[in-house]
Amino acid sequence: MDFSLSEEHKMIRKAASDFAQNVCKPGVIERDSDQIWPAEQVKGMADLGFLGMMVDPKYGGAGLDTLSYVIGLEEISKVDNSASVLMSVNNSLVCWGLEAFGSEEQKQKYLVPLAKGEKIGAFCLSEPEAGSDATHQRTTAVDMGDHYVLNGTKNWITNGGCASVYLVIAHTDPAKGTKGINVLIVEKGMPGFVVGKKEDKLGIRSSDTHTLLFNDVKVPKENRIGEDGFGFKFAMKTLAGGRIGIAAQALGIAAGAYELAAAYAQQRSAFNKEIIQHQAIAFKLADMATEIEAARLLVYKAAALKDAGQNYDIASSMAKVFASEVAMKTTVEAVQIHGGYGYVKEYHVERLMRDAKITQIYEGTSEVQRIVISRGILA
Repeated sequence: MDFSLSEEHKMIRKAASDFAQNVCKPGVIERDSDQIWPAEQVKGMADLGFLGMMVDPKYGGAGLDTLSYVIGLEEISKVDNSASVLMSVNNSLVCWGLEAFGSEEQKQKYLVPLAKGEKIGAFCLSEPEAGSDATHQRTTAVDMGDHYVLNGTKNWITNGGCASVYLVIAHTDPAKGTKGINVLIVEKGMPGFVVGKKEDKLGIRSSDTHTLLFNDVKVPKENRIGEDGFGFKFAMKTLAGGRIGIAAQALGIAAGAYELAAAYAQQRSAFNKEIIQHQAIAFKLADMATEIEAARLLVYKAAALKDAGQNYDIASSMAKVFASEVAMKTTVEAVQIHGGYGYVKEYHVERLMRDAKITQIYEGTSEVQRIVISRGILA
């Protein structure tokens, strides 16, 4: 088994790393503190083709594989997770679903500008009383013949304010349970669609997270993706791939924190030698490096399975639950290694620690991932 990367993958890593260090890192602390949307960074990702990495070039994408995507996402996540989560959502939750299940007309109208980064997409599943339990959402879409009338509230929506295209999961026939759910493409500016408050978050603070309100929004029938009742399957299939993206983000957070901690440990002296020479610190770094490498193998395996056309549901859940927990543990240790300096914004690790927590929650909590894994291995 060959674990080495191809020359193309190495080039993508180099391009993403250079972009992260040269474009994302300047001003990242201020953007986080003041919740400033990373406009320059988003434009840069669009110019590099990072917002439609896996989309076929005929629809404006880069035509790359999933491994290329997670490599790029990992590098950007070492520095700026508000930028990387936008990249993840646009690629995994919006572009992939449209390309896999959308009609040709939908692809031409929506996928092409999304893949090029001319528009930003959002995936709208979570509700105030239906986060992990998506089957009990209350948003409804009443079939009126040639259109649906959409009513409800979605919250915790990444890209909620900056997006132009929204994939909204809604009940069209609650009596049918999961078979009565559809996914509708909603455009910003449709009458009755209101972007609500922006969330003031612990981490990924410059990411654009909003509540969305739908009040008698008329959505044309041609904006439904797939056959009637396909919405729940669409959401689950899309989230399985999305978890690979979040696992890559968590991997990047952990790797970024480790690199900062290792560099600091070689510069900081205590008791007449660099602190990396103290076994207590050296062993922390050894454990961090080992767990990050294990997480990387899980993430890359999930990506490889997806690229090979094999089932990756369990693999993506394993990658996400493990990588997110490694991210949380690693960032806490990175702050500890920095000591008092780790507690202030200037040294970046406190921000990475705050960013790490959300990877255990969004696109399926760690508890949900364990449900998926346990059902899969016991089936």
